[in-house]
Amino acid sequence: MYYIVTGAAGFIGSSLVKALNERGERNIVAVDHLQNADKFRNLVDCEIADYLDKADFLEKLQEGFFDGLVSAVLHQGACSDTMETDGRYMMDNNYQYSLELLNYCQNEEVPFLYASSASVYGAGRISKENREHEDPLNIYAYSKFLFDQIVRRRWSKRTAQIVGLRYFNVYGSREAHKGRMASVAYHFFNQYRAEGRVKLFEGCDGYGNGEQLRDFVSVEDVVKVNLHFLDHPNKSGIFNLGTGQAQSFNDVAVATINTLRDVEGKPALSLDEMQQQGIISYIPFPDQLRGRYQSYTQADIAALRDSGYAAPFLNVEQGVSRYVEQMLKAAR
Repeated sequence: MYYIVTGAAGFIGSSLVKALNERGERNIVAVDHLQNADKFRNLVDCEIADYLDKADFLEKLQEGFFDGLVSAVLHQGACSDTMETDGRYMMDNNYQYSLELLNYCQNEEVPFLYASSASVYGAGRISKENREHEDPLNIYAYSKFLFDQIVRRRWSKRTAQIVGLRYFNVYGSREAHKGRMASVAYHFFNQYRAEGRVKLFEGCDGYGNGEQLRDFVSVEDVVKVNLHFLDHPNKSGIFNLGTGQAQSFNDVAVATINTLRDVEGKPALSLDEMQQQGIISYIPFPDQLRGRYQSYTQADIAALRDSGYAAPFLNVEQGVSRYVEQMLKAAR
């Protein structure tokens, strides 16, 4: 029997493959589309049974090659570029692809865990898994929203576990290939090491400089939640996956810089001290993001807790510090 992980060479997908390996699982079919060939590095330390390009995988799926051979599908494959403007590409990649996998898993009675997104909430201040709070601002968010809607329509007739996880702002190891779409923690780390300072956006939507708030969640916690549902196939639903506590971009910058300063043998600084010394500065908010930007996100994780997931989440100070240490180790 095989675990199928789509987007397996990506950020969260490769983290799940590695976590399955750590559980002793080696029968993993890794599915991806390596147009960005550098992603292969995320699988170098992983053990898999086979790699398939997305197109080849779908063809084999339709031919019945995997019938009766799948333990679960962890579907992480998607175009995650929120600035993508090709709507046909986005809908084919994020919606239609997901729909084919959902249909297959339901026909074969196979657990299906998939990546949704907190972007479905748009600019709203309430992030709760109800239709009235969902208002996507771009085609990426709409592609995720529409698939969640299809899942809801089929809910009463499901034949096996379906879990949609609405990821909030995920950061952590194995995201370097994402370039400009990598987390702010990744960018702050590289900026500070290169220039000795970091740059954040000026304030917008009534927030001060760098004070926009997001629910930043470590990929370590994202993996744990996925495995929780994998271990409880009787649990289904669409769940927010964040810490439940919004923190500012300034908080991420301070945590990143102070971890690096500690390694350098320098004392920690406050935000005010970093601003005064020019270690943290601010650049104009991009015009192209106005009206398409989430200035506040905070996951309501009541449903996740009700599902039985009780483990604590890393906050920014804990998670970013661990991530910076991991990046330093990898850079040596």
